[in-house]
Amino acid sequence: MSMTRRRALRYVAGAPLAAGLGSAAPAALAAASPAEGRKGLKLAPRSKLVMVGDSITDAGRARPVGEGRGDAIGKGYVMMVEALLGAVYPDQWIRVVNQGTSGNTVRDLKARWQADVLDLSPDWVSVMIGTNDVWRQFDSPRQTETHVLVDEYERTLEELVLATLPKVKGLVLMTPFYIEPNRADPMRAAMDRYGAVVRRLAEKHHTLFVDTQAPFDEVLKTRYPASINWDRVHPDYVGSMVLARAFVDAIGFDWTR
Repeated sequence: MSMTRRRALRYVAGAPLAAGLGSAAPAALAAASPAEGRKGLKLAPRSKLVMVGDSITDAGRARPVGEGRGDAIGKGYVMMVEALLGAVYPDQWIRVVNQGTSGNTVRDLKARWQADVLDLSPDWVSVMIGTNDVWRQFDSPRQTETHVLVDEYERTLEELVLATLPKVKGLVLMTPFYIEPNRADPMRAAMDRYGAVVRRLAEKHHTLFVDTQAPFDEVLKTRYPASINWDRVHPDYVGSMVLARAFVDAIGFDWTR
């Protein structure tokens, strides 16, 4: 028996869509309420969406611009976002560009923001940064010059938000995450503090917000962290879909379309 398009999408998403992400869904949507999401996709037809961040976003994308056929857009959550939008909204012709760069902190983003983001004239920008800002404090504790402490992180991210908002139609701020359910773990606790900064800036500047940690916490109720990835930072395909699903939900994606 052939599946309808709706049933096929449910199969790809890997879970009954009516159930969503359970208790994690409201947190993942945050600035975009479920009622707002039902109004339709927030990106207008032929919008250009630039997604920027570190290695989690990068995922092997092409240089200098991550866009095009094959692996040009990378093999991570950005690729899945493009696939979902292309499959479910083929008539919208939404253009997705991956400008993630491995190893980046928010300090690095600031240095390349004009050339790698604003010069591309995006309609929408999505930012997920903070993993390396936190990680370097743990894997390179003596190299303090590489550490981006939370005050600098907030100040710099807000500078990027303020520089971008007047030039785009929409901005999505995504928290960093750590694939670790123990909230007392030092790196998880630090990542949560940086995530709280992102939430605060999203609320202050009225951007869309994605709490990426919440859906991972839901998955980790039944999955051991190493089954998603051994380093608890770089997600496998399951983790990438967790991110992609949280992102498209925030921009008003209609899973029943």
